[in-house]
Amino acid sequence: MRMLTPFEPYLKSLVRIMVGFTFSLHGWQKAFGAFGGLGGQTPPLTSMLGAAGVIETIGGALIILGLFTRPVAFILAGEMAIGYFRTHAPRGFWPLTNGGELAVFYSFFFLWLSAAGPGPWSLDHLIGWNRSGRKPPSE
Repeated sequence: MRMLTPFEPYLKSLVRIMVGFTFSLHGWQKAFGAFGGLGGQTPPLTSMLGAAGVIETIGGALIILGLFTRPVAFILAGEMAIGYFRTHAPRGFWPLTNGGELAVFYSFFFLWLSAAGPGPWSLDHLIGWNRSGRKPPSE
């Protein structure tokens, strides 16, 4: 499928935007009770779940925009790893059976994004804050 190779940077941006969007929905659910909330309750912002909601809402928005992508993605990877080991791993070894497959996916996706960078459709690219050391595809 080499015919898609020229589009790789743009597909990376598109995937970043869509994953950031779906990730931020989890934050909206926790922080604001959107989409049915968590059992009809909104956790206090001072709780672990409330803090996770704020981190996911703000972090997801920054990922969508592609602003400060590398450090934000690294923080979100850590947040998801902590969430997995605190919430899901005690329920069993396999992510599929302990309900943690989404946390594992997000953790590794954000870890990859922290290394790969935001792609050309990002505010980081627009303001020249892409520290990858590589030239953008348009140059």
